[in-house]
Order: sequence, then structure tokens, then C-alpha cells
Amino acid sequence: MQSKAKTVKEYLASLPEDRRKAIEAVRKVILKNLDKDYQEGMQYGAISYYVPHGKYPPGYHCDPKVALPFAGLGWQKNHMSFGIMCHYYGPDEDKWFRTAWAKTGKKLDMGKCCVRFKKIEDVPLEVIGQAIKRVPAKKFIAMYEKMLGPERVAKRKGKK
Repeated sequence: MQSKAKTVKEYLASLPEDRRKAIEAVRKVILKNLDKDYQEGMQYGAISYYVPHGKYPPGYHCDPKVALPFAGLGWQKNHMSFGIMCHYYGPDEDKWFRTAWAKTGKKLDMGKCCVRFKKIEDVPLEVIGQAIKRVPAKKFIAMYEKMLGPERVAKRKGKK
């Protein structure tokens, strides 16, 4: 459910209490493990963690006005979700994440990069924390640019 909230505080205040507590628990783990070069804010109607334009001026290739998204946290009608974009760009990170989650014995309900959950007890918070910590902004940018390819990167940075 895309929120019209402009700030994370507004977004959290708009959630039903049970969902707010679950989202806040995941958010706390993310913030504890998040590299200093990322920022937290709102993107696409949900809480987002991104590389700001000050650290990566070209922004997101889908819309250069948008800071480069790294992870997101939100809720839909039937579930909450945590997404981490490096699963698109880094098969090694995706494999690590799926293996680490499986070792916890908890069921993983995951698409390409979004994990869906109904209650916080379904989430191994330590795996979320490790996943965030494993990918500092510089590593994420390198993964992202590798996915784009050298020609697209050069063009986006105005070098072609």
C-alpha cells in the first residue's frame, strides 16, 4: 500500500499498532547496521534506504532524480515487506541471504528482492542485520554499476 506520508515519522504514525511495532523492529536492525553513506527517507510510498545524490550524483537509472535505492520497508494489505536491491545485482548476496535465512529454520517468502512477512516472529532479525551490514554503499554502487555496464555508467556520468 503506497503511503502519501512525506516522512518516516508520518509513515510510522499512519500504521496500525501491530504493524508499526513490527516495522519499527526491522527498522531498528536496519539502522543499527546501515553504512553511514546511506540515508533513510521515503521513496515509492515506503521507508527507503538509499545512496543520496551527494554520494552518487547520477541517481537511479529508472529516474535520475531519485536517489539510488538500496533497501525498503513497508506494508501492504496482507503483509509487510523488506526489500534489498543488491539481490537483483549480486547473485552472491542473494545466495548468502537465502542460505542464512534457511539456517534459521524460518520460512522464507521472497520474490526477486522482497521478503514478505505477516508477523515479526517470522523474521530472523539477525539475518536482516547481517544482510544490510554486508553491503556498504561503495560495494552497492559497484554492484549496481556492474549491472548497468560500463557504457551506460559512462553515459550517465556524462563521460560519453
